[in-house]
Amino acid sequence: MGRVYNFSAGPAVLPEAVLKEAAEEILDYNGSGMSVMEMSHRSKFFEDIIESAEKDLRELMNIPDHYKVLFLQGGASQQFAMIPMNLMKNKKADFIVTGQWAKKAYQEAAKFGEAVKIATSEDKTFSYIPDCSDLPVSEDADYVYICENNTIYGTKFKTLPNTKGKDLVADISSCILSEPIDVTKYGLIFAGVQKNVGPAGMVIVIIREDLISEDLEKCVPTMLQYKTHHDAKSLYNTPPAYNIYICGKVFKWVKKLGGLKAMQKINREKAQVLYDFLDRSSLFQGTVRKEDRSLMNVPFVTGSDELDAKFVKESKAAGFENLKGHRTVGGMRASIYNAMPKEGVEALVRFMEKFEKENPLS
Repeated sequence: MGRVYNFSAGPAVLPEAVLKEAAEEILDYNGSGMSVMEMSHRSKFFEDIIESAEKDLRELMNIPDHYKVLFLQGGASQQFAMIPMNLMKNKKADFIVTGQWAKKAYQEAAKFGEAVKIATSEDKTFSYIPDCSDLPVSEDADYVYICENNTIYGTKFKTLPNTKGKDLVADISSCILSEPIDVTKYGLIFAGVQKNVGPAGMVIVIIREDLISEDLEKCVPTMLQYKTHHDAKSLYNTPPAYNIYICGKVFKWVKKLGGLKAMQKINREKAQVLYDFLDRSSLFQGTVRKEDRSLMNVPFVTGSDELDAKFVKESKAAGFENLKGHRTVGGMRASIYNAMPKEGVEALVRFMEKFEKENPLS
């Protein structure tokens, strides 16, 4: 069996060119006589890998010098606790809850201080982004938190919220590197890499230098302080070395394609293929308000649980993997991250057209 079209929300599809390159180097990286999986993280070989990865990420995202890049373990979910532990000086933070992951971050922060929900789209199963132009931001809030692209529900902040001068903290796990962003509009951004960048098991944190606290020695475990990892250049303990290596290759792949503006153009064209079909289909409907649609995650339904199940089963048999929607939305979801080729989306639409003809609405 050849490679399938993998629409998984994460761990997700990786660029084929990157996988082939890694396969060629699996036994002997760059003349070292060993795999990256085997080498010391203190070696010159690995030092070059991690430094090159950070350099390329900084170039791609235009990260200023006063923002620090950390490659950490624990995934995005560990950041739900690490952020309040490090940033909640006044013991208060505001949350815009637009999905499961923002909700989990909000619940976790409540263990460390007062978490205030200043806006939510829970009333309509998170199918839209609320108006964030004039929110009741708390005067003593340490930061305002968002999940910028909602993997499960397929929504995306097209305009960042007005935080009224407070630092914005954003989970960009499912949209990192999909389009250009202005890093200076955030105090901290983080992303679990398993959706758009690399294998599961690592998170990238980009934090403004002044937010790295010096005075947490007595109250925050050493491994959960940003200062620990900043001071040690992400090498305080053995890092997720192979992840960093693969992520570095993905950064080079994106650069080769032309960077984030080129990536955004590709992603818009790719998503348009699927959204145009959904908008004209008599069987399938998208579940998200049009102006809030994500370029990365596209949920859709037929309106019939029976037909949804039939579609998922038949699509799998046809070589389209992981199209079943999240249990809270039902239906289907196509995650079309950077590494999903446009041909994969076009092939999916052809399959959907065929399914629609074979299953006419009664």
